[in-house]
Amino acid sequence: MSAVLREHARSIWDAAVAAADAFQLVQSALTGAELRRAVDQAGRIVVVGGGKAGAAMAAGVEAALADRLDRVWGVVNVPAGTVRTLRSVRLHAGRPDGVNHPTTPGVAGVEEMLDRVKAIGPGDIGLCLLSGGGSALLPAPVEGVSLEDKQRITALLHACGATIDEMNCVRKHLSGFKGGRLAQAFAERGCPLYSLLISDVIGDPLDVIASGPTAADPTTFADALAVLERHGLTDRTPPNVLDHLRRGAAGAFPETLKKLPESVHNRILGNNAAALTAAARRAAELGYPVLNLGSWIDGETRPVAAVFAGIMRSIQTDGRPMRPPVCVLSGGETTVTLPADHGKGGRNQEFVLAAALKLGAAGLRNAVVLSGGTDGEDGPTDAAGAIADEETLARAASLRRDPAAYLERHDAYPFFAAVGGLIRTGLTQTNVMDVRVLLIGS
Repeated sequence: MSAVLREHARSIWDAAVAAADAFQLVQSALTGAELRRAVDQAGRIVVVGGGKAGAAMAAGVEAALADRLDRVWGVVNVPAGTVRTLRSVRLHAGRPDGVNHPTTPGVAGVEEMLDRVKAIGPGDIGLCLLSGGGSALLPAPVEGVSLEDKQRITALLHACGATIDEMNCVRKHLSGFKGGRLAQAFAERGCPLYSLLISDVIGDPLDVIASGPTAADPTTFADALAVLERHGLTDRTPPNVLDHLRRGAAGAFPETLKKLPESVHNRILGNNAAALTAAARRAAELGYPVLNLGSWIDGETRPVAAVFAGIMRSIQTDGRPMRPPVCVLSGGETTVTLPADHGKGGRNQEFVLAAALKLGAAGLRNAVVLSGGTDGEDGPTDAAGAIADEETLARAASLRRDPAAYLERHDAYPFFAAVGGLIRTGLTQTNVMDVRVLLIGS
């Protein structure tokens, strides 16, 4: 039975990832009446953007516009592992695989995009492709702030467990591309811009996805400073970064875009909620009643895992809120606050390890816990996440691997590498946050 549950859990999770297929989403969007009419009337079609789904999104553009590629030009920043040759859009390696920080090649790609935008005019049209990971892949440091400064502050924010909203707030105020700056550049050229987005953030706020290059930004320089203060980072922040934010808060620099130009149109094509809907459909096909807890799950990973373990135990022992068999689904994105001395893993692997430890052998009997990043990445590892059942703990015991010790040092990856359970998909070329599948058999 355990093997069947594992197989079913993986099938349900795969259905969620398939629903976020970036190629299909973009190709379908460009066949819609409004976008097709705009494209048909355009002179040049300029494609820019970046993100983990960028390669598949660009391929979707070319498939939809196959009869007019002579008018298409573009450059899109993507992870190195997804670079391939397309006909009209150049995929630019904005960062190495497994490195979610801004890089010098990423800056070069953005500079090329902005140079091309300067050459367009009112008869042309812009297509911007944005997806999760776009913030790190689209670095454009403001004057006076170096790339190294941005790398340092990004690493500090990651390490302290800052939320994606907080990280993007800071990064937008250090960028010449994010926080609506790209939208401003197109508007200044009198060129309509259609931004196609695959959301990797809770609630799908346009200003947060990839740090909002084509969206109005409600945050301020003062808000960015408050993020640093809230996490106790002020004393460790690079001086140039702190100086720029303080001067901006004092009015020395223009704020980020506050009102979206009428010529800029944002379209969300895929998100976590749609992925969970697809997962629920697959679970029903496999015979499981579904408890879909939605896409708004965030917070520190271990406490969240403990809550979900409690929900599973309530279903198993009390039949509340549902009687087994049940598939519990949830999305969103948790965080892990890391100490200076920590092991290797990611939030999804840590979630599964923490939930398995909380449930114990009794709670995992006839049950499975799976959590994975839909992008195929989980922390600085080659795994998307992990899966565990009662055999996981039994194998750990036979190998004398103490799961509590691994969890204590945030070292889930080597634990699952030893006992089995890592989910390895490679880069999926999409990103709609995490999907968790908890199965309780009858």
